[in-house]
Amino acid sequence: MTNLDEKLDKVLERYTELRDLLATDTPPDPKVFAKLSKEYSDMTALCEKIQQLKKVQKENEDLAEILKDPETDEEMKALAEEEQAEIQASFPVLEEEIKVLLLPKDEDDERNAILEIRAGTGGEEASLFASDLLRMYQRYAENHKWKFELMNVSETGLGGIKDASVNVTGRDVFARLKFESGVHRVQRVPETETSGRIHTSAATVAVLPEAKEVDIVLEEKNLRIDVFRASGPGGQSVNTTDSAVRITHIPTGIVVQQQDEKSQHKNKAKAMKILRSRIYDAERAKVMAERSAARKSQVGSGDRSERIRTYNFPQGRVTDHRINLTLYKLESIMDGTELDTIIEALISNDQVERLAELS
Repeated sequence: MTNLDEKLDKVLERYTELRDLLATDTPPDPKVFAKLSKEYSDMTALCEKIQQLKKVQKENEDLAEILKDPETDEEMKALAEEEQAEIQASFPVLEEEIKVLLLPKDEDDERNAILEIRAGTGGEEASLFASDLLRMYQRYAENHKWKFELMNVSETGLGGIKDASVNVTGRDVFARLKFESGVHRVQRVPETETSGRIHTSAATVAVLPEAKEVDIVLEEKNLRIDVFRASGPGGQSVNTTDSAVRITHIPTGIVVQQQDEKSQHKNKAKAMKILRSRIYDAERAKVMAERSAARKSQVGSGDRSERIRTYNFPQGRVTDHRINLTLYKLESIMDGTELDTIIEALISNDQVERLAELS
Protein backbone atom coordinates (compact mmCIF):
# COMPACT_ATOMS: atom_id res chain seq x y z
CA MET A 1 0.00 0.00 0.00
CA THR A 2 1.38 3.43 -0.98
CA ASN A 3 1.58 6.47 1.30
CA LEU A 4 -1.27 8.03 -0.68
CA ASP A 5 -3.48 4.94 -0.16
CA GLU A 6 -2.79 5.02 3.59
CA LYS A 7 -3.64 8.73 3.73
CA LEU A 8 -6.86 8.19 1.79
CA ASP A 9 -7.91 5.34 4.09
CA LYS A 10 -7.41 7.60 7.12
CA VAL A 11 -9.51 10.33 5.45
CA LEU A 12 -12.35 7.84 4.84
CA GLU A 13 -12.09 6.60 8.45
CA ARG A 14 -12.48 10.16 9.75
CA TYR A 15 -15.39 10.78 7.37
CA THR A 16 -17.20 7.67 8.64
CA GLU A 17 -16.46 8.68 12.24
CA LEU A 18 -17.96 12.13 11.64
CA ARG A 19 -21.03 10.65 9.96
CA ASP A 20 -21.64 8.40 12.98
CA LEU A 21 -21.12 11.25 15.45
CA LEU A 22 -23.61 13.45 13.60
CA ALA A 23 -26.18 10.64 13.33
CA THR A 24 -26.15 9.73 17.01
CA ASP A 25 -29.35 10.04 19.08
CA THR A 26 -27.50 12.27 21.57
CA PRO A 27 -25.69 14.87 19.42
CA PRO A 28 -22.92 17.00 20.97
CA ASP A 29 -23.61 20.57 22.11
CA PRO A 30 -24.55 23.04 19.30
CA LYS A 31 -21.06 24.58 18.93
CA VAL A 32 -19.34 21.19 18.63
CA PHE A 33 -22.13 19.94 16.34
CA ALA A 34 -21.69 22.95 14.02
CA LYS A 35 -17.92 22.40 13.91
CA LEU A 36 -18.29 18.68 13.14
CA SER A 37 -20.96 19.40 10.50
CA LYS A 38 -18.65 21.83 8.73
CA GLU A 39 -15.74 19.37 8.82
CA TYR A 40 -18.02 16.66 7.40
CA SER A 41 -19.33 18.98 4.68
CA ASP A 42 -15.80 20.12 3.76
CA MET A 43 -14.67 16.48 3.40
CA THR A 44 -17.61 15.31 1.27
CA ALA A 45 -16.23 16.19 -2.19
CA LEU A 46 -12.86 14.60 -1.35
CA CYS A 47 -14.39 11.42 0.07
CA GLU A 48 -16.72 10.98 -2.90
CA LYS A 49 -13.69 11.20 -5.19
CA ILE A 50 -11.75 8.70 -3.01
CA GLN A 51 -14.69 6.29 -3.10
CA GLN A 52 -14.79 6.65 -6.89
CA LEU A 53 -11.07 5.77 -7.04
CA LYS A 54 -11.56 2.77 -4.75
CA LYS A 55 -14.41 1.55 -6.97
CA VAL A 56 -12.36 1.64 -10.18
CA GLN A 57 -9.41 0.04 -8.39
CA LYS A 58 -11.70 -2.87 -7.41
CA GLU A 59 -13.03 -3.09 -10.96
CA ASN A 60 -9.45 -3.20 -12.24
CA GLU A 61 -8.63 -6.08 -9.85
CA ASP A 62 -11.75 -8.00 -10.94
CA LEU A 63 -10.80 -7.59 -14.59
CA ALA A 64 -7.26 -8.77 -13.83
CA GLU A 65 -8.74 -11.93 -12.31
CA ILE A 66 -10.85 -12.52 -15.44
CA LEU A 67 -7.76 -12.11 -17.65
CA LYS A 68 -5.76 -14.54 -15.49
CA ASP A 69 -8.48 -17.20 -15.58
CA PRO A 70 -7.50 -19.84 -18.20
CA GLU A 71 -11.17 -20.62 -18.81
CA THR A 72 -11.92 -17.08 -20.05
CA ASP A 73 -12.62 -17.18 -23.79
CA GLU A 74 -10.84 -14.89 -26.26
CA GLU A 75 -13.84 -12.62 -26.87
CA MET A 76 -14.31 -12.02 -23.13
CA LYS A 77 -10.57 -11.38 -22.74
CA ALA A 78 -10.63 -8.77 -25.50
CA LEU A 79 -13.54 -6.97 -23.83
CA ALA A 80 -11.83 -7.16 -20.41
CA GLU A 81 -8.55 -5.78 -21.80
CA GLU A 82 -10.40 -2.89 -23.44
CA GLU A 83 -12.29 -2.07 -20.25
CA GLN A 84 -9.14 -2.40 -18.13
CA ALA A 85 -7.26 0.02 -20.40
CA GLU A 86 -10.04 2.62 -19.95
CA ILE A 87 -10.07 2.16 -16.18
CA GLN A 88 -6.27 2.41 -15.86
CA ALA A 89 -6.28 5.59 -17.94
CA SER A 90 -8.65 7.14 -15.37
CA PHE A 91 -6.28 6.49 -12.42
CA PRO A 92 -3.87 9.44 -12.96
CA VAL A 93 -6.79 11.85 -13.51
CA LEU A 94 -8.59 10.74 -10.34
CA GLU A 95 -5.38 10.78 -8.30
CA GLU A 96 -4.58 14.32 -9.48
CA GLU A 97 -8.10 15.51 -8.57
CA ILE A 98 -7.75 13.91 -5.14
CA LYS A 99 -4.34 15.52 -4.57
CA VAL A 100 -5.84 18.94 -5.37
CA LEU A 101 -8.67 18.31 -2.87
CA LEU A 102 -6.07 17.21 -0.29
CA LEU A 103 -4.20 20.53 -0.55
CA PRO A 104 -4.41 22.60 2.65
CA LYS A 105 -7.24 25.07 2.27
CA ASP A 106 -6.75 28.79 2.73
CA GLU A 107 -8.86 29.39 5.84
CA ASP A 108 -9.74 32.85 4.53
CA ASP A 109 -11.17 31.63 1.22
CA GLU A 110 -14.74 31.57 2.52
CA ARG A 111 -14.54 35.12 3.84
CA ASN A 112 -16.07 38.22 2.33
CA ALA A 113 -13.60 40.82 1.07
CA ILE A 114 -12.74 44.49 1.24
CA LEU A 115 -11.75 45.59 -2.27
CA GLU A 116 -9.61 48.74 -2.50
CA ILE A 117 -8.74 50.48 -5.76
CA ARG A 118 -6.34 53.43 -6.06
CA ALA A 119 -5.32 55.42 -9.11
CA GLY A 120 -1.56 55.23 -9.64
CA THR A 121 0.79 56.91 -12.08
CA GLY A 122 -0.78 58.54 -15.10
CA GLY A 123 -2.81 61.51 -13.86
CA GLU A 124 -6.46 61.76 -14.90
CA GLU A 125 -6.14 58.76 -17.22
CA ALA A 126 -5.12 56.63 -14.19
CA SER A 127 -8.21 57.89 -12.33
CA LEU A 128 -10.44 56.97 -15.28
CA PHE A 129 -8.86 53.50 -15.41
CA ALA A 130 -9.41 53.07 -11.66
CA SER A 131 -13.07 53.89 -12.29
CA ASP A 132 -13.15 51.30 -15.12
CA LEU A 133 -11.72 48.65 -12.78
CA LEU A 134 -14.31 49.48 -10.13
CA ARG A 135 -17.05 49.00 -12.76
CA MET A 136 -15.45 45.73 -13.91
CA TYR A 137 -15.48 44.26 -10.40
CA GLN A 138 -19.03 45.50 -9.80
CA ARG A 139 -20.24 43.66 -12.90
CA TYR A 140 -18.20 40.60 -11.97
CA ALA A 141 -19.86 40.62 -8.53
CA GLU A 142 -23.30 40.92 -10.13
CA ASN A 143 -22.53 37.89 -12.33
CA HIS A 144 -21.72 35.88 -9.18
CA LYS A 145 -24.76 37.27 -7.33
CA TRP A 146 -22.52 38.88 -4.70
CA LYS A 147 -23.45 42.03 -2.80
CA PHE A 148 -21.26 44.98 -3.84
CA GLU A 149 -21.43 47.76 -1.24
CA LEU A 150 -19.46 50.94 -1.98
CA MET A 151 -18.04 52.07 1.35
CA ASN A 152 -15.92 55.02 0.30
CA VAL A 153 -15.08 56.71 -2.99
CA SER A 154 -13.03 59.80 -3.77
CA GLU A 155 -14.06 61.13 -7.18
CA THR A 156 -12.06 63.47 -9.40
CA GLY A 157 -15.10 65.26 -10.82
CA LEU A 158 -14.13 64.23 -14.38
CA GLY A 159 -15.53 60.72 -14.28
CA GLY A 160 -12.50 59.16 -12.60
CA ILE A 161 -11.74 58.14 -9.02
CA LYS A 162 -8.69 58.68 -6.84
CA ASP A 163 -9.58 55.70 -4.66
CA ALA A 164 -12.51 53.55 -3.58
CA SER A 165 -13.27 50.91 -0.93
CA VAL A 166 -15.93 48.25 -1.45
CA ASN A 167 -17.34 45.54 0.81
CA VAL A 168 -18.01 42.45 -1.34
CA THR A 169 -20.11 39.74 0.31
CA GLY A 170 -21.20 36.34 -0.96
CA ARG A 171 -20.01 32.78 -1.54
CA ASP A 172 -16.23 32.24 -1.91
CA VAL A 173 -15.61 35.96 -2.49
CA PHE A 174 -12.04 36.09 -1.17
CA ALA A 175 -11.16 32.74 -2.80
CA ARG A 176 -11.85 34.22 -6.25
CA LEU A 177 -10.78 37.84 -5.77
CA LYS A 178 -7.52 37.36 -3.82
CA PHE A 179 -5.50 36.95 -7.02
CA GLU A 180 -6.50 40.47 -8.13
CA SER A 181 -4.16 42.23 -5.68
CA GLY A 182 -1.37 44.13 -7.38
CA VAL A 183 -0.68 46.79 -10.01
CA HIS A 184 -2.98 46.82 -13.04
CA ARG A 185 -1.56 48.67 -16.06
CA VAL A 186 -3.53 50.16 -18.94
CA GLN A 187 -2.32 51.16 -22.40
CA ARG A 188 -4.72 53.26 -24.45
CA VAL A 189 -5.28 56.58 -26.20
CA PRO A 190 -6.92 59.00 -23.74
CA GLU A 191 -10.05 60.79 -24.97
CA THR A 192 -8.28 64.11 -24.37
CA GLU A 193 -5.27 63.09 -26.51
CA THR A 194 -5.54 64.83 -29.89
CA SER A 195 -2.41 63.31 -31.48
CA GLY A 196 -3.60 59.73 -30.91
CA ARG A 197 -0.61 58.72 -28.79
CA ILE A 198 -0.94 55.68 -26.55
CA HIS A 199 -0.51 56.48 -22.86
CA THR A 200 0.42 54.04 -20.11
CA SER A 201 -1.04 54.47 -16.64
CA ALA A 202 -1.79 52.25 -13.68
CA ALA A 203 -4.05 51.55 -10.73
CA THR A 204 -3.44 49.46 -7.63
CA VAL A 205 -5.91 46.86 -6.40
CA ALA A 206 -5.85 45.43 -2.88
CA VAL A 207 -8.16 42.58 -1.84
CA LEU A 208 -8.36 42.08 1.91
CA PRO A 209 -10.17 39.23 3.69
CA GLU A 210 -12.91 40.85 5.74
CA ALA A 211 -12.01 40.62 9.43
CA LYS A 212 -14.59 40.11 12.12
CA GLU A 213 -14.46 41.76 15.54
CA VAL A 214 -13.32 38.48 17.10
CA ASP A 215 -10.37 38.31 14.65
CA ILE A 216 -8.93 41.71 15.47
CA VAL A 217 -9.70 43.37 18.78
CA LEU A 218 -9.12 47.12 18.55
CA GLU A 219 -8.44 48.75 21.91
CA GLU A 220 -9.32 52.44 22.26
CA LYS A 221 -5.86 53.22 23.68
CA ASN A 222 -4.31 52.10 20.37
CA LEU A 223 -6.52 54.34 18.25
CA ARG A 224 -6.36 58.01 17.40
CA ILE A 225 -9.72 59.20 16.07
CA ASP A 226 -9.99 62.56 14.30
CA VAL A 227 -13.26 64.03 13.05
CA PHE A 228 -13.52 66.74 10.42
CA ARG A 229 -15.84 68.21 7.83
CA ALA A 230 -16.29 66.11 4.67
CA SER A 231 -15.26 67.63 1.36
CA GLY A 232 -16.06 66.87 -2.27
CA PRO A 233 -14.02 67.00 -5.50
CA GLY A 234 -11.71 69.98 -5.64
CA GLY A 235 -11.98 70.58 -1.92
CA GLN A 236 -15.56 71.87 -1.95
CA SER A 237 -17.41 71.37 1.29
CA VAL A 238 -20.25 68.86 1.08
CA ASN A 239 -21.12 68.73 4.74
CA THR A 240 -21.69 71.36 7.38
CA THR A 241 -20.96 69.05 10.33
CA ASP A 242 -17.84 67.20 11.45
CA SER A 243 -19.07 63.81 10.16
CA ALA A 244 -15.90 62.59 8.40
CA VAL A 245 -13.70 60.26 10.44
CA ARG A 246 -10.00 59.43 10.30
CA ILE A 247 -8.75 56.54 12.45
CA THR A 248 -5.06 55.87 13.02
CA HIS A 249 -3.99 52.52 14.48
CA ILE A 250 -0.99 53.67 16.48
CA PRO A 251 0.92 50.33 16.75
CA THR A 252 0.93 49.74 12.97
CA GLY A 253 0.54 53.27 11.63
CA ILE A 254 -2.39 52.16 9.44
CA VAL A 255 -4.74 55.06 8.67
CA VAL A 256 -8.33 54.80 7.43
CA GLN A 257 -10.49 57.75 6.42
CA GLN A 258 -14.24 57.58 5.83
CA GLN A 259 -16.58 60.41 4.81
CA ASP A 260 -19.28 59.00 2.53
CA GLU A 261 -22.00 58.86 5.18
CA LYS A 262 -23.64 61.94 6.69
CA SER A 263 -23.52 60.30 10.10
CA GLN A 264 -20.24 60.35 12.03
CA HIS A 265 -21.30 57.10 13.74
CA LYS A 266 -21.78 55.30 10.39
CA ASN A 267 -18.48 56.63 9.04
CA LYS A 268 -16.69 55.42 12.16
CA ALA A 269 -18.27 51.95 11.88
CA LYS A 270 -17.20 51.63 8.24
CA ALA A 271 -13.69 52.91 8.99
CA MET A 272 -13.32 50.38 11.83
CA LYS A 273 -14.40 47.58 9.47
CA ILE A 274 -11.77 48.56 6.90
CA LEU A 275 -9.12 49.07 9.61
CA ARG A 276 -9.71 45.57 11.04
CA SER A 277 -9.40 44.06 7.57
CA ARG A 278 -6.17 45.96 6.81
CA ILE A 279 -4.59 44.84 10.09
CA TYR A 280 -5.78 41.27 9.54
CA ASP A 281 -4.42 41.34 5.97
CA ALA A 282 -1.04 42.66 7.18
CA GLU A 283 -0.79 39.80 9.68
CA ARG A 284 -1.88 37.30 6.99
CA ALA A 285 0.74 38.64 4.54
CA LYS A 286 3.44 38.24 7.19
CA VAL A 287 2.46 34.60 7.83
CA MET A 288 2.26 33.85 4.09
CA ALA A 289 5.68 35.42 3.49
CA GLU A 290 7.17 33.16 6.16
CA ARG A 291 5.45 30.08 4.70
CA SER A 292 6.41 30.79 1.11
CA ALA A 293 9.93 32.16 1.59
CA ALA A 294 11.25 29.48 -0.78
CA ARG A 295 8.47 29.90 -3.29
CA LYS A 296 9.38 31.63 -6.55
CA SER A 297 5.89 32.61 -7.70
CA GLN A 298 4.04 35.53 -6.16
CA VAL A 299 0.60 34.44 -7.42
CA GLY A 300 -1.86 35.16 -4.65
CA SER A 301 0.75 36.65 -2.35
CA GLY A 302 -0.99 40.02 -2.38
CA ASP A 303 2.20 41.90 -3.20
CA ARG A 304 0.83 45.39 -3.89
CA SER A 305 3.92 46.55 -5.80
CA GLU A 306 3.88 43.75 -8.33
CA ARG A 307 2.65 44.53 -11.85
CA ILE A 308 0.25 41.69 -12.45
CA ARG A 309 -1.77 42.58 -15.54
CA THR A 310 -1.79 44.82 -18.61
CA TYR A 311 -4.94 45.95 -20.43
CA ASN A 312 -4.01 47.00 -23.98
CA PHE A 313 -7.00 48.75 -25.56
CA PRO A 314 -5.63 49.36 -29.11
CA GLN A 315 -4.96 45.62 -29.51
CA GLY A 316 -7.99 44.52 -27.48
CA ARG A 317 -5.88 42.23 -25.31
CA VAL A 318 -5.35 41.53 -21.63
CA THR A 319 -2.13 39.88 -20.38
CA ASP A 320 -1.65 38.43 -16.91
CA HIS A 321 2.12 38.51 -16.42
CA ARG A 322 2.23 35.98 -13.56
CA ILE A 323 1.10 33.09 -15.75
CA ASN A 324 1.92 34.57 -19.19
CA LEU A 325 -1.74 34.37 -20.22
CA THR A 326 -2.93 36.67 -23.02
CA LEU A 327 -6.58 36.91 -24.04
CA TYR A 328 -7.94 38.98 -26.90
CA LYS A 329 -11.20 39.54 -25.02
CA LEU A 330 -10.61 42.94 -23.45
CA GLU A 331 -14.18 44.17 -23.80
CA SER A 332 -15.77 41.09 -22.22
CA ILE A 333 -13.15 41.09 -19.45
CA MET A 334 -13.84 44.74 -18.67
CA ASP A 335 -17.58 44.05 -18.47
CA GLY A 336 -16.88 41.24 -15.98
CA THR A 337 -18.13 38.33 -18.10
CA GLU A 338 -14.71 36.87 -19.04
CA LEU A 339 -12.74 37.78 -15.93
CA ASP A 340 -13.35 34.26 -14.62
CA THR A 341 -11.23 32.86 -17.46
CA ILE A 342 -8.18 34.61 -15.95
CA ILE A 343 -9.14 33.86 -12.35
CA GLU A 344 -9.69 30.14 -13.06
CA ALA A 345 -6.27 29.97 -14.75
CA LEU A 346 -4.65 31.64 -11.72
CA ILE A 347 -6.37 29.23 -9.32
CA SER A 348 -5.22 26.23 -11.42
CA ASN A 349 -1.66 27.56 -11.57
CA ASP A 350 -1.63 28.06 -7.80
CA GLN A 351 -2.81 24.46 -7.30
CA VAL A 352 -0.11 23.11 -9.64
CA GLU A 353 2.60 25.00 -7.77
CA ARG A 354 1.37 23.87 -4.38
CA LEU A 355 1.20 20.26 -5.59
CA ALA A 356 4.80 20.58 -6.79
CA GLU A 357 5.80 21.74 -3.30
CA LEU A 358 4.18 18.68 -1.71
CA SER A 359 5.87 16.18 -4.05
